Amino acid sequence: MNNSRREFVKASSILAVGAFALSSAPSLFAAKKPKKITGIQLYSIRDEMKADPLGTLKQLAAMGYKNVEHANYRDRKFYGYSPAEFKKILGDLGMKMPSGHTVLRADHWDNFNHDFTDEWKYTVEDAAFMEQKYVISPWLDQSLRNSESQVKEFMDVFNKSGELCNTYGMKFGYHNHDFEFSQKLDGKVLYDIIMDNTDPDGVIHQLDIGNMYNAGAKAADLLKKYPGRFESIHVKDEIETKGNEHGKFESTILGSGIINVKEVIDLAAKEGGSVHFIIEQEAYQGKKPLECMKENIQIMNSWGY
Repeated sequence: MNNSRREFVKASSILAVGAFALSSAPSLFAAKKPKKITGIQLYSIRDEMKADPLGTLKQLAAMGYKNVEHANYRDRKFYGYSPAEFKKILGDLGMKMPSGHTVLRADHWDNFNHDFTDEWKYTVEDAAFMEQKYVISPWLDQSLRNSESQVKEFMDVFNKSGELCNTYGMKFGYHNHDFEFSQKLDGKVLYDIIMDNTDPDGVIHQLDIGNMYNAGAKAADLLKKYPGRFESIHVKDEIETKGNEHGKFESTILGSGIINVKEVIDLAAKEGGSVHFIIEQEAYQGKKPLECMKENIQIMNSWGY
């Protein structure tokens, strides 16, 4: 409130003040909308991160990236750096790491002791040290999806991981590929089984809007079917290809493919509860990956993200 407005309120009658307070109440007590987070999945520039992680991060920071999502956590290190070292590197560059990808495997859960192994506990502990909001598993091994009952059993582990992450103020998440939409178990689509058996309070779903295209699924349909379940989105565009390791479709520069990306992420923000938007591109059509990342962040910024 500016000074002139403040003086006006002071000088007003009690009735006027009361009327002002009542008329202002909805805006004063309205819930504050979460701030949108835009970042990059570092798998997009995986070869560059392997060859020169520090130099690559400096280039990303110069492009305007403020947030990264890791895809390399091994032996309690991020891209070869300890959590303390990597956190300092990011901090010095004005960057944060609100999320990361680490596969939750079957052997991370000890059935005998009904508890997670130290390896997974360290994964969550180190994520918390990095001040992550989300610990995301980007894969469900084939050995864990042979029947509906087997998937349900492992979704209990997902929920327990959500509880563990909650103790650190974080959430556990799952990131889809395409098999979740093409595989059916006992007549049910695998993705529906996953969604129906994960606790929304502890498990978020990071919807990759591009991966599903190889199974014929569309992000808009999922956002409408499961409103509020997708705090995090992998922002990706797709083009048809003759066929390679990515399938019938492969990723490309945002806005240049067949997905109406802007429309989808706007719907995600409105219906999906999405606040976390992560750019990912895995194929480059002859361009250099870092050049693609520069174009992508500029496009996202032009869309208001």
